[in-house]
Amino acid sequence: MRKLITTAFISVDGVVEGPGGEKEYRNVGWTMKDIEFDETAYALKGEEQEEATALLLGRVSYQSFAPVWPKMVNEFAGYLAMPKYVVSTTLQESDLVTNWNEINILRSLDDVAALKETEGGPIIVHGSATLNRNLSDAGLIDQYNLMVFPVLLGAGKRLFSDADRDKIKLKQTSSQSYSNGIQRLTYDVLH
Repeated sequence: MRKLITTAFISVDGVVEGPGGEKEYRNVGWTMKDIEFDETAYALKGEEQEEATALLLGRVSYQSFAPVWPKMVNEFAGYLAMPKYVVSTTLQESDLVTNWNEINILRSLDDVAALKETEGGPIIVHGSATLNRNLSDAGLIDQYNLMVFPVLLGAGKRLFSDADRDKIKLKQTSSQSYSNGIQRLTYDVLH
């Protein structure tokens, strides 16, 4: 079975919305504003590209990344080469970009579960707050790679759902603190 890894830039209060350039969000760019840049804190992004063998996205994140990431060959060469899967009930084949290698549309969480049963290495999820909440509630996430930023954002899309469900136990497998206050936390989900 393939491992499904969620990676996220997250505030201390659990918000994942607008870490980069989403203009509609009031605190847009919070990962870069007022937080000193520490290159070592972002080494995780390179490590993830080496570990992952496929990229899983929700429709909204796909539509944000697809116009940009294929052109960022130096920063995201690993993601350019690997197959991409987009979970969407509305996206059509004609909506897909043609310069980002293999892209497949999955129509349901059952399709994601079936993908996990195929041969291959880890699948990584970027962005995709709604998809992440649904994957977690369905018990499909195996690992969380979290970059926790020292900010409280209040309102915004959250990584974790507020569903009334049984607790999910996690095992911390690594942690690192950086000079700018960012915490890198890795958790395995105990199934």
